[in-house]
Amino acid sequence: MSTRPLSAQEMMAPPVTRTIQSRSLMIGIVFSIGAIIGGVFQPSQFFRGYLLAFMAWLGVTLGSMAILMIRHLTGGGWGTVVRRVMGAAMRCIPLMTVLFIPIFFGLHHLYIWDRPLSTVADLKLRAHLQDITKSYLSVSGFIWRAVIYFAIWNVLSFLLTKWSQEQDLPNPRMNAQKFKAISGPGLILYAFTISFAAIDWLMSIDPSWISTIYGLIVMIGEVLSAMCFAVVVERILVKYKPMSEWLRPDFVQDHGKWMLTFLMLWAYFSFSQLL
Repeated sequence: MSTRPLSAQEMMAPPVTRTIQSRSLMIGIVFSIGAIIGGVFQPSQFFRGYLLAFMAWLGVTLGSMAILMIRHLTGGGWGTVVRRVMGAAMRCIPLMTVLFIPIFFGLHHLYIWDRPLSTVADLKLRAHLQDITKSYLSVSGFIWRAVIYFAIWNVLSFLLTKWSQEQDLPNPRMNAQKFKAISGPGLILYAFTISFAAIDWLMSIDPSWISTIYGLIVMIGEVLSAMCFAVVVERILVKYKPMSEWLRPDFVQDHGKWMLTFLMLWAYFSFSQLL
């Protein structure tokens, strides 16, 4: 295992990643065709499944961005070896923005508050919906809040990516202070936006259910899924350079400790929800 500094060229992903990408694309296309066909006949089931899958992969992208910001604030070699893996995941946020658009066309399939009140049999729920759709759960409010969420996430991703790429130039710029300056406010913005997004996109499926900790459960679940994703990728790439030259046993242990920390937080918040 080498400790010498690696150039930007040496830090490039190994050729095996292209094979994985092409195979994943083929599998994705096949299953997407199947999902679209199923959506024609069962649109309600399609949009429910689509929302669930979207939130799962959004969690990997946003969670990766959050862990990157934690690393910029705290430092440590543990983050160096997975930094580019998480950076690649974070750069999928614009793609996730585009993939959110189909959800707008399935609002009435997903959310009871977007359906005519006359179709709601429960009189108490109907009265509750009549009040809440005037103040918060409206289609226009749902759309505008989603625009704000994605705008913030895309700006953070753009700046973190831009400054990271500047460090790969022939005359690299040392942007450590910039990373720290944006990571603190960025983590706060991430916590607020994903909490409200969880309320809008998931909890409002049942508007009669109220939880004060649901946003935190979703947030911790995202960073946990991102760390698990990074560990899986590093185990695939450890046979190839540059991961084989960077990954050390103590870094692997650090990643396991982060996973355990996030898992314990997720379990604690989930148990608090149960109580």
